[in-house]
Amino acid sequence: MPHSTSAPRLGDLERVVMEHLWEAASSGGADFEGATVRQVHDRFEGEREIAYTTVMTVLDRLSKKSLVTRERDGRAWRYLPAATREALTAQTMRRTMTDMDLTDRRAALLHFLDGATTDEIADLKAALAEIEGRASDAASPPASRRRGLRRP
Repeated sequence: MPHSTSAPRLGDLERVVMEHLWEAASSGGADFEGATVRQVHDRFEGEREIAYTTVMTVLDRLSKKSLVTRERDGRAWRYLPAATREALTAQTMRRTMTDMDLTDRRAALLHFLDGATTDEIADLKAALAEIEGRASDAASPPASRRRGLRRP
């Protein structure tokens, strides 16, 4: 069976660390400059006992998997998610389809959608409409060319 490396799988602790980083990035907005190992470790307080060095190792692994980027900040590293939670989810879904070497993608998608809720189906329809809209926008020439106008 082929093995794709386009979207590395996350272990349980890696997932929790990524959730902390995504949450920090979301609440920090455009001003978010990354989190240090200490800041990520502090987010575990009251949640679970975890060693500082374990968090450091997990962040290093996530960096090697290109799931986080890091920058020097004095003697410390600042870690930022390399992609959004949604982008990573999409990569994981694509990887699963590729890794399974499916001959009938439509059948696999139908099985997947059989368990979908009405809201999930509505989200899917809205996403498909958006993709189709982007495709038609890209295919149609700008209004100035449609009217035979030239740009100065």
